Amino acid sequence: MESAPKTMNVRQAAFIGVGAMVGAGIFALLGAAGEVAGAAVWISFLIAGAIAVLQGYSFAKLGARYPSAGGLLEYVAKGMGNGHVTGITAWLIYVANGIVTAMVAVSFGSYASSAVADESTGWATFFAALIIVVMTLVNIVGSRLVVKAQTLIVFVVMAILTVFAVVTIASGDFSLLSPSGYPSVRDIVSSVALTFFAFLGFGIITFTAKDLENPSKQLPRAMFLALGIATVIYVAIAIGVFSTLTVEKVISSGGTALAVAAEPTLGKAGYWLMTVTALFSTAGATNAGLYPAVGLSERLAETGQFPQVMARRLGGRASVGLLVQAVVCLVLALFFNLDAIASIGSAVALLIFTFITVAHFRVRHETKANPVILGLAVGSAGLVLLTFIFTTLIHEPAAITAIIVILVLSVAVDYGWKARHVKSGGAFPTLPDDPPPAVDGAPAATGNDKG
Repeated sequence: MESAPKTMNVRQAAFIGVGAMVGAGIFALLGAAGEVAGAAVWISFLIAGAIAVLQGYSFAKLGARYPSAGGLLEYVAKGMGNGHVTGITAWLIYVANGIVTAMVAVSFGSYASSAVADESTGWATFFAALIIVVMTLVNIVGSRLVVKAQTLIVFVVMAILTVFAVVTIASGDFSLLSPSGYPSVRDIVSSVALTFFAFLGFGIITFTAKDLENPSKQLPRAMFLALGIATVIYVAIAIGVFSTLTVEKVISSGGTALAVAAEPTLGKAGYWLMTVTALFSTAGATNAGLYPAVGLSERLAETGQFPQVMARRLGGRASVGLLVQAVVCLVLALFFNLDAIASIGSAVALLIFTFITVAHFRVRHETKANPVILGLAVGSAGLVLLTFIFTTLIHEPAAITAIIVILVLSVAVDYGWKARHVKSGGAFPTLPDDPPPAVDGAPAATGNDKG
């Protein structure tokens, strides 16, 4: 594997996370969240942001102690050992990331086709495939180009969304946000299951550790910076939209709610402004979604969780793990309706986030994490997941079936690969003895004493 120079700073790592978060979610979620929370969607985003910060605290503590290209999977291995539990979680993360990335690419295709052609002609599918291919090439070139592209994209998106929020809030009718029109607290909490989806991308920041000069300090800073930016953007946009449009209008506008809300003050230019924002935002989220595939595949092949072929680089540059992830995204984007699959990806991601923090409890004496905050992180994420299941997925039997299939396949692939690997003379996966430097005087852990 290549020994790449450290190429990222805190801001660039944070922008990888912002780019992954501020993607299709904010454009597609407002109408759906408005159906449940009414004009109180801004409160829903605030609660979802707080839950994401709790998870971010857990991830940041783990990342500071165990900086690795394996990101989230490294943390599971440290807490649960490097056996089947970690392997199954690895395949779940790989599949879930492909689902979310494909969904974002399809959203890009829809916006691009509506801007330049008739969606019915198949241009949406073409543009979805095109953005996956382009961003795969960006990632093949290397992390330096990834961060440059992501920095440009995030700057453009943040600038436009800031203008949108300021203009709509300045001219908004705040009587539309009166608490007297809010639904019950239960409905507001239920909507968090939807708004939390817009924060799922923050976990990608953990995979930037390999490109940070001092990950033990920089990774936590990048995590909280990204979550802070995303939360402020989401809350401001929700306030701007729901102070400009009635709840009924937001719901009927669906994914174009931001464009419709911009028109009263910015006219037709407002519509095109938000279309451009959507294109940049979804392109950035596709780029950020593909980014972890290289480090994740190499680290998991190194520990024996993935076949060695996943760590190979064709022509010395193109990671097989990245190419396989891109093919998964292309297949999903070209042949599947991803509206339902987005719910599946969200549920699987929530399950993974909750499990990682549960694993964190086993190594909290090494990370020096506060057990109360970890408990709140587990409880809040678990509550969001259960709420999501009983308010959304319970009405989508096909989605529940798909989740079960994904879980069964992850178990089957992990057990099948490892059985074949051991039968052919390979050893059962173990973590290599390459512990990170000690932090605050604490002895470095090898991770071989778990499970």
